[in-house]
Amino acid sequence: MLQPGLMMDRPLLLSSVIEHAAAQYGDAEVVSRETHGPLFRYTYSECAARARKLANALAGLGLQGGDAVGSIAWNNHRHLEAYYAVSGSGMVMHTCNPRLHPQQLIYIINHAEDRVVLFDATFAPLVKGIAAHCPNVRTWVCLADAANTPAIEGVANVLAYEELIAPCSEDFTWPEFDEHTGAALCYTSGTTGNPKGALYSHRAIVLNAMSGCLPGVLSLSPAETILPVVPMFHINAWCIPYAAPIAGAKLVLPGPRLDGQSLYELMESEAVTVSAGVPTIWQALLGHVEQHGLRFSTMYRTAVGGSAMPQALIAKFMDTYGVEVRHGWGMTETTAVGTMGTLMPKAKNWTSEQKQALLAKQGKSTFGVEIKVVDEQGNTLPRDGTSQGELMVRGHWIMASYYKGERSPLVDGWFPTGDIATIDAEGVMQIRDRTKDVIKTGGEWISSIDLESAAVAHPAVAMAAVIGVKHPKWDERPLLFVVRKPGQTLSKEEILAFLAERVAKWWVPDDVIFLDALPVGGTGKVQKSDLRKQYGGVFS
Repeated sequence: MLQPGLMMDRPLLLSSVIEHAAAQYGDAEVVSRETHGPLFRYTYSECAARARKLANALAGLGLQGGDAVGSIAWNNHRHLEAYYAVSGSGMVMHTCNPRLHPQQLIYIINHAEDRVVLFDATFAPLVKGIAAHCPNVRTWVCLADAANTPAIEGVANVLAYEELIAPCSEDFTWPEFDEHTGAALCYTSGTTGNPKGALYSHRAIVLNAMSGCLPGVLSLSPAETILPVVPMFHINAWCIPYAAPIAGAKLVLPGPRLDGQSLYELMESEAVTVSAGVPTIWQALLGHVEQHGLRFSTMYRTAVGGSAMPQALIAKFMDTYGVEVRHGWGMTETTAVGTMGTLMPKAKNWTSEQKQALLAKQGKSTFGVEIKVVDEQGNTLPRDGTSQGELMVRGHWIMASYYKGERSPLVDGWFPTGDIATIDAEGVMQIRDRTKDVIKTGGEWISSIDLESAAVAHPAVAMAAVIGVKHPKWDERPLLFVVRKPGQTLSKEEILAFLAERVAKWWVPDDVIFLDALPVGGTGKVQKSDLRKQYGGVFS
């Protein structure tokens, strides 16, 4: 007969995270860029006190456990306080992506049944346009003081955050409840159909945040200063707002200013050591640094995810600027990080190119997550680094069903990600493409990700994207889109010749289209669906 363990049974709750930070790292700083410009700074101890004030204020508005509170906001200290006040009270923190189409934003606010919506002043025009279509929302709270809260014509019951919490006590007893209770709700980007909601439990977020502190993931500690560029409305900023307080790391929140110059100046002034974001952010940052001949004086590690980071960009970070790149993978349905790529000790004597090739992959699964790849019949493929199939995932913080979903998406207990991947004998996973983006030509597969990475290696290329276009003979052929770097000239013939030296002949695109910019969606990813709509005809 199995013997029960004789341990205390304490629930993993988000309220314990911020109270831990206040008690053990109370003097550690949180620095926040205000929406109207200036920097604001305080400590984890003060953050916890204000979160308790907000918890009292929300209770005063009549909210109860299980109610949903939405946010349309940047990465800032008031948004951080809401993360803990809402979830810690037993309510659901619903972070809304302001870059969604307004109709999709209306849909998710109504689908989540948000009772209160917190918003930054930047998004006042957006609130004005959607408020009348969100009948469940009783109160709109601007994340500002009264002086910086705009009047919104036609929208009733708009409150200023500071005025709301000012009369409230800092004393609040966080309720205890089952750790499987819903804590935060994020929706997919809705590229096909309406967005779908992933409702994360307290347990899932705490476990994921703890894993993020590990040396092989983000390596957070009290010695680090982390700046999450990834938005708090995008998978909860990869759980960094929870991981940093657990580790006692200084947390820097950049607000709405995400351009290369603003990020660089904030990194330097606050001695940021670690950052995290999508490749498009890092391309813009490096563009600014290169243009002005700058260096990073403190930042030595960056985590990248959301889409594949070109190897040429990894090389620039590592070889030119001495910044370690850790390439991860996750999605809305995985709470945050599921895999992370780092260099193993055996790579110490590798060449730079060998190291970069490894870091261009998405790495090993973190403890708590299992991965495998399967063929079209669902058979598990060997871990040989070449057999590619759909990536399947399961684990402690992997979604089991969509919020209000009619049926589970799981297949034999595994979540099908829609990513095409390989896993090698050492467990290193590499995303080869999305199932909808991989190009089938003459019965063979071409990875759009690999083609894009090869194109970005050209010194005149700022960004690149590849889609498959219907072909009467070959089924599909690749079409390349290129954004040139400022002041650079590059012809179709030059880029195709460049690619011909780096990829198989039959991979070379049939045509090249030069654009001023690529369409980028709300999570910083290139919207290939938009490119297909405009350019996805038939090659002659």
